[in-house]
Amino acid sequence: MAYVYLSLGSNIDARGHIAAALDSLSDEFGDLLVSSVYESESVGFAGDNFLNLVVGLESDRSVGSLDLSFKAIENARQRDRSTPRFSARTLDIDILCVDDLHRDIDGVSLPRDEILHNAFVLLPLAEIAPNTLHPVTGMSYRQHWLDFDKDRQKLWAVDFIWRGDNVTQTSAARATYFLPS
Repeated sequence: MAYVYLSLGSNIDARGHIAAALDSLSDEFGDLLVSSVYESESVGFAGDNFLNLVVGLESDRSVGSLDLSFKAIENARQRDRSTPRFSARTLDIDILCVDDLHRDIDGVSLPRDEILHNAFVLLPLAEIAPNTLHPVTGMSYRQHWLDFDKDRQKLWAVDFIWRGDNVTQTSAARATYFLPS
């Protein structure tokens, strides 16, 4: 079994699409490790704010098979793939890393470059996998977050209820030292 980390983001009916994605992921893969949910301004275009989080799960499936499953979940949420790369999204699910793999596998580049460039990916990943090492740099995600220029991108934790629990409060209790001031 490999451990897989995913980023999820949405800025169109974000709460509904993210909750539905979490339901689909849980139904298909079982137990999920869910970060706090963070709101951030859109990056690369003028648009509504995004909600973002990171999810960890275990799977013995190939990277290609996982990617197809995540695309199917996006498609079920009416993901429009004809829009520009930087645009509004009903749902975006990206594979961040699979164990310590670091190469292109089945058309997926691992680990995903955005981990070290976007606060809305790095912070929630550092929150749920603080001691996990980045497969290329060898540094922990916690250390990467501590070294990150937090003035580059603003984000803030928001309450998010999924299956009766506020995942942000539950997750924040695990890692209060990561929350931005």
